[in-house]
Amino acid sequence: MLLHILQDAGVETSSRNVNVVLTMWLTDKERLRMIETLCEKQTIGLIVANRGFFPDWLVREGRIFMKALLKRLGYNVIVLSDQATKFGGVETWEDAKKCAALFKAHPEISGVIVTLPNFGDERGIADALRLAGINVPILMHAWSDVPGQMGIKFRRDSFCGKMSACNALVQYGIPFTLTRQHTMDPTTAEFEQEIAYFAAVCRVVNGLRGCRVGALGARPAAFTTVRYSEKLLQEAGISVETLDLSEVFGRIDKLTDTDGAVRKQLAAIGRYIPCTGVPAAALMKMAKLAVVIDRWIAEAELNITAVQCWTSMETYFGVVPCTVMSMLSQALKSSACEVDVMGAVAMHSLALASQTPSALVDWNDNFGSDPDKCVVFHCSNLPRHCFSACRMSFQEIIAGTVGEDNAQGTVVGRMKPGAVTVARLSTFDNEGVIGGYVGEGRITDDNPDTFGGAGVLQIADLQELLAYICRNGFEHHVALSYSDSARAVREAWTKYMKWPTRWHNGPKN
Repeated sequence: MLLHILQDAGVETSSRNVNVVLTMWLTDKERLRMIETLCEKQTIGLIVANRGFFPDWLVREGRIFMKALLKRLGYNVIVLSDQATKFGGVETWEDAKKCAALFKAHPEISGVIVTLPNFGDERGIADALRLAGINVPILMHAWSDVPGQMGIKFRRDSFCGKMSACNALVQYGIPFTLTRQHTMDPTTAEFEQEIAYFAAVCRVVNGLRGCRVGALGARPAAFTTVRYSEKLLQEAGISVETLDLSEVFGRIDKLTDTDGAVRKQLAAIGRYIPCTGVPAAALMKMAKLAVVIDRWIAEAELNITAVQCWTSMETYFGVVPCTVMSMLSQALKSSACEVDVMGAVAMHSLALASQTPSALVDWNDNFGSDPDKCVVFHCSNLPRHCFSACRMSFQEIIAGTVGEDNAQGTVVGRMKPGAVTVARLSTFDNEGVIGGYVGEGRITDDNPDTFGGAGVLQIADLQELLAYICRNGFEHHVALSYSDSARAVREAWTKYMKWPTRWHNGPKN
């Protein structure tokens, strides 16, 4: 019966054990949905600062250029028109009120760029932001003066004006982000990279505020390491919704093998990963589990999940949830194992910043005698994005206890080489704070020669980072993504979420 259902669902089969041949990764609808998620336009508010003692034509041209640049880079832009104020700039109290009213009318604004084509008026900038009352990241940008054009007609003095503007924002208690260099020529590729960086900061901040985390099941009894404070998360605007495994199993019992949603999930699993040798009964259980989790995510409006992956799932249901969780993370709905809620929030931060899937791995083992290399590993539920190649198998560790037939569903393979960012968040309940660390490294071509999903991670001064983790009581789990996201995540966590964050090998300021 199960074999016929799998065949009807479009999964190629042979013999009693199902042999799933991966002929395509995604359906057209799924691929379109992924593209829409990755390419969704952000809306940027733009304040073009002006000061009457300096050349006004710089403001006129600066507004035109910045608006066009942001639109070319794919952002929606909210900026005063050149009819609303002089050249669309902000200088006076009246200008500030008009700018604030405009921003209030656009709650979709994810961040504000303050650009100073000339010195700018710090009062107008600060008043506009305070009156607007929008709690989003702010990027302070000063234009560069050009040697040989320092006369009264061309002189910008943005270098100096930026300091005054930042001083005013500090007085007003408004947090802001600085560009990598004090002044930057907006016509350069380096400045476009700054815009991309700032957009990533905005995605992380706005994605974390109001985030809803689903905690499915209780943490493994032996893992005190993944304990956390729901109250500290709630204070930061992050809600945790719980669901007991007994309720999950009860909902699964009500699903039939011929249910349309179940058959659709069978097909999706078959497209997602090769399943050679995996019993049909196990695939059916995974499909039903996926249906229940997807419905829970929709009903509770969850962004991410953390799942009790062992040992109740295997003992009383008969599969591991790894493939289902891998598919969620692949779709940018990060899913962490072992009910590691803080790990899921770190995964989500990386996914928001990079717009690529993230994973949760163990800081697992040394790699020979190289002090800057270690093995990172999970059993695994890593998203397909992390692998050179992967397949479905069984969880070798837990199979020794529950049997191979009850441990099917892991995603195994060697992690692909490439640059990665690692990140971790924890609640430090005694201090009443959330804190974290970020860093950069690389998955190498080395072969860790182990089961599960594994790779060799190389990080400069790794031993110093490991000592920091141990001294400060961070968990053995770390989030990882194939991206260059440490700067953006650290800025979002520290500046706007108010979570102290160490950037390993990064700048100390």
